[in-house]
Amino acid sequence: QVQLVESGGGLVQTGGSLRLSCAVSGFTMANYRMGWFRQAPGRERDFVAGINWSGTYTYYADSVQGRFAISRDNAKNLVYLQMSSLKPEDTAVYYCGAKSGFGNIKSVAAYNFWGQGTRVTVSS
Repeated sequence: QVQLVESGGGLVQTGGSLRLSCAVSGFTMANYRMGWFRQAPGRERDFVAGINWSGTYTYYADSVQGRFAISRDNAKNLVYLQMSSLKPEDTAVYYCGAKSGFGNIKSVAAYNFWGQGTRVTVSS
């Protein structure tokens, strides 16, 4: 059974930090590129960060470049999103996704599996 379980969300003040985790089971994570997306109320799910199979290449949305860092531990089947200098506009539900093969890592439609999300709220 495929499962992606996000954790680490919560309430934080502007300028604070959080680390999100995504625990994967039911498939071989090392065979998938991984991504983090977020969805604010009334908005579409947007790409935040992506990472290739081995972790050697990472990709970021312009809005989080320099503030967020994605990483992965294939031995532990975990993906992380370290978020720093958080802003109120970062408030959203954050989703972890797994994508097989090549193609656009920033495209929601390209992902095979999703977690249930973890909520991040940044207060001003």
